[in-house]
Amino acid sequence: MQQLIRNLNFIWNKFKKVDNSFLQEIEEQLILNDVNALTAQNLIEDIKKEVLEKKINNLEQIKNLFKNKIIRMLSSEQNDFDISNFTNPNYFNVIPKIWMFVGVNGVGKTSTVAKIANFFKNLNKSVLLTAADTYRAAAFEQLEFFAKKLGLPIVHHQRYSDPGAVVYDSIEKAISKNIDIVLIDTAGRMHTSHNLMEELKKIKKIIFKKISKEPDEILIVLDSTTGQNAKNQVKIFNEALNLSGIILTKTDGTAKGGIILTIKNELNIPIKFITNGEKLNNLELFNAEKFANILVN
Repeated sequence: MQQLIRNLNFIWNKFKKVDNSFLQEIEEQLILNDVNALTAQNLIEDIKKEVLEKKINNLEQIKNLFKNKIIRMLSSEQNDFDISNFTNPNYFNVIPKIWMFVGVNGVGKTSTVAKIANFFKNLNKSVLLTAADTYRAAAFEQLEFFAKKLGLPIVHHQRYSDPGAVVYDSIEKAISKNIDIVLIDTAGRMHTSHNLMEELKKIKKIIFKKISKEPDEILIVLDSTTGQNAKNQVKIFNEALNLSGIILTKTDGTAKGGIILTIKNELNIPIKFITNGEKLNNLELFNAEKFANILVN
């Protein structure tokens, strides 16, 4: 994201007036920073139309217009998260809450589960970790490390055991112990793997069978440095599982960040959390206005 911010700021400073070449450079920078061509074109066309209608020729006004377009593009009234979602006692009226985390290997899924666990622990909620990735070497050990660090219970089976059985036992324990929220870390592998998708569908069915409801959240953990392939990952997981949202990792450093606009605009799946470092508290609720203000400053 830093690269996109620098390049946009360079354009704001380079031009003295609003013309086609100015808007074209903005569009090119969006595309170079992983905004899909269609999304970039739609964004620029909307701005161009408003510029002509209102006869705007002030760069500061254009900047605010661009910022507001991004905010509207990224906002989802029905899905926007706020800390009040979780501090409101009504959210935990029926427990356990079940959150299921999916995504390909290497995106930081397990460490993200730990960050979410820390988030709820800090809200004084009881949390149970579920090691349903029974295939990847050291997957359980990694989650167990975080469980010990946070002082949280964890449910796991032996390697190569049935992930569905792990989830079933985890929910049983959560019910018997009156635990507020269960966080399920699932297997990664490639998003094109038929076996993986069938396994995840099975887990979802087991959850429904056990508590007569869908998981409260099915969140895909997405590496923001992945680029355009990230959209394909989200699309395939969503078709199989009906995702409720996205957690975007590695938003610090060199991540281009434009993929956020593409995914929200073209797939209409909200970004709910972002992570920006390795520490357990490097997690925040996604805020469209804050993102737009950073992007266009």
